[in-house]
Amino acid sequence: METMNRGLRLGLPKGRMQEGVLKLMAEAGIPVRVGDRDYRPSSSLDGLDIKVLKPQNIVEMLAVGSRDLGFAGADWVNELDAELVEILDTGLDPVRLVAAVSEGFLEDGRLPARKLIVASEYENITRRWIADRRLDAVFVRSYGATEAFPPDDADCIVDNTATGSTLRANGLFVVEELMRSTTRLYANPRSLENPERRERIEHLALLIQSVMNARERVMLEVNVDADRLEGLISILPAMKEPTVSRLRGDSGYAVKVAAPRSSLPALIRQIRELGGTGIVITSPCQIVP
Repeated sequence: METMNRGLRLGLPKGRMQEGVLKLMAEAGIPVRVGDRDYRPSSSLDGLDIKVLKPQNIVEMLAVGSRDLGFAGADWVNELDAELVEILDTGLDPVRLVAAVSEGFLEDGRLPARKLIVASEYENITRRWIADRRLDAVFVRSYGATEAFPPDDADCIVDNTATGSTLRANGLFVVEELMRSTTRLYANPRSLENPERRERIEHLALLIQSVMNARERVMLEVNVDADRLEGLISILPAMKEPTVSRLRGDSGYAVKVAAPRSSLPALIRQIRELGGTGIVITSPCQIVP
């Protein structure tokens, strides 16, 4: 196993999570190039030892301590019952973990009161669900393409879904949602006990969080006459306080705020109604509070 005196050991996910994570890191100023068979890519951040692994393996490596930090889905942390510290939730790759059956399988809107076959890649989560629902069921481990099991080889499945389109395409519908999951950044608890390693983890998390902050906000600049300044400021959703600068020739003020992107449709109308002119909206790359 790696020793604790090496650089920060980061696990990057293979598969569908990878594109979003790599884009997030690139926007944070930490570009990583990963080839098809490149399991140990490098980055511009000094002291970062990167390894590409399946998300399930990242969780396992974090748990045993051979990785300090890694991106993985909350579903696999739950499935593997790993004692990790969640550093931040990227919000990427949102999925629901659901139980689904073939159309017409339910009796009076419920699962039949007989022995069932339940297939899933998520053994622990599924067994807990079976126990919680007191179902008479046999668990079958799947290794991908779980949606293909019903109705011939399983009565019910537990699987993740982003849009539900794959389930619908296979004639399945959701009977219960077990949990929701996104791509998150996790750390090994022992790594956080090391002051130097903790500082590196927090710095990397700060860089990534700054990109997430910037994606949610825009820089909004607007000019306003002096007699309408206070009214305008009262409706602007600044992170702290707006930046206010006097225009040349005492012709009014320029006001600047980092506003939530989602507020723009209503906010622009309000600004115009309160006398704001020359509205300029730009997208920041990073915002560090």
